[in-house]
Amino acid sequence: MSTENQHTEPQEVAVDDLDAFKRVFRRHAAGVAAVTALDPNGKPVGFTATSLASLAAVPPLATFNMAQIASAWPAMTVGNHVAIHTLGPRTRHLAEKLAGDNSLRFEGSHWAPGLYGVPILEGVTSWMLGRIIEVHPVFHNAVIVVQIETGALGPEDEALLYHERSYRSPGAVV
Repeated sequence: MSTENQHTEPQEVAVDDLDAFKRVFRRHAAGVAAVTALDPNGKPVGFTATSLASLAAVPPLATFNMAQIASAWPAMTVGNHVAIHTLGPRTRHLAEKLAGDNSLRFEGSHWAPGLYGVPILEGVTSWMLGRIIEVHPVFHNAVIVVQIETGALGPEDEALLYHERSYRSPGAVV
């Protein structure tokens, strides 16, 4: 029996706009990146981001989004440098660490200072270092635009995805 003409009702109806938003984006798998920087006092800060996107190739620009209440927010100033890391299942522990208690994110030997002292995470599938060129506040969040200056590839790995509030591997492609 063909399913192209069949209409199925949603199993759960959202109660309001926020509920609908949360439910939909929990079902939308996104790649996991880690962003690191130095705060105004020179202390390493970092967080996970599922909003990483390329904006342009010439000049090389990347964007990510973040909440202005995040502990790393004071480091997101025009002119400051950040490192953007892509993660795979082998580096899931880095995603968990950077999504955890901010006072413990840089305890241990999972990083080293790179150019400008910006933390570079160990074992990531790739990293890029760039300078923040624009910060666009939107309500209590912001879109950060970074001009990439350098980067490197790390060990090959599958992508690390965030889906339904957990980290996952892509699995078989159909």
